Amino acid sequence: MMEMTAKSKKLLHAQVEALLRKVEHFNKTEIENLILMFNTLMAEQVSRGRPANGLKRGKFRGVLQGTFEMTNAVMMDGVFRSFDTDGDGVIILEEWIRGLSVFLRGTLEEKIKHSFRVYDLNNDKYISKDEIFHMLKHSFIKWPSEEDPDEGIKDVVEITMKKMDLDHDGLLSYEDFQKSVLDENLFLQAFGPCLPEDATIEKFEEVVFKEPEQ
Repeated sequence: MMEMTAKSKKLLHAQVEALLRKVEHFNKTEIENLILMFNTLMAEQVSRGRPANGLKRGKFRGVLQGTFEMTNAVMMDGVFRSFDTDGDGVIILEEWIRGLSVFLRGTLEEKIKHSFRVYDLNNDKYISKDEIFHMLKHSFIKWPSEEDPDEGIKDVVEITMKKMDLDHDGLLSYEDFQKSVLDENLFLQAFGPCLPEDATIEKFEEVVFKEPEQ
């Protein structure tokens, strides 16, 4: 890795100090390492014309696939939306650090908010039956069968809505989703895997948060 200039070190220090005041769950060294990882990803990101001011969807998807072992395209798009809080189509440094703080070490409440954003495909603050059907269709393993798989998925959607639609309006609001997950934690990833496995998190932290050798 190239030696950092005095100017680069000063900028890194300022970024770390600013993010420490804004983001929970990470210490100074961890934030510094995540900034360096972000900078490396940005440098690798090939873009024609004007450089992007953040990680684009394709580059971010590569991280989800290669680092966090995610394969479901619908879920990866949802995780991108969850990280991209201002909806401008790229993930800037602060969104990267904030997103990872929840992704890796979030409280249950933070993870509930993340999962809801992932599952709210059209960002209208509700999860509809159509959205659940679409997500489950991309999450279920397709087995050879004479039965129409769509019918089985529709049955699961109806059963799930009966359990989670607490105000019986045909839609899952954040309140419905939150109460359902607090009641039964398995509902946190009811419509597809949108958080990394514990073993994957452990592997990531061992590599990225490793203390530098003296």
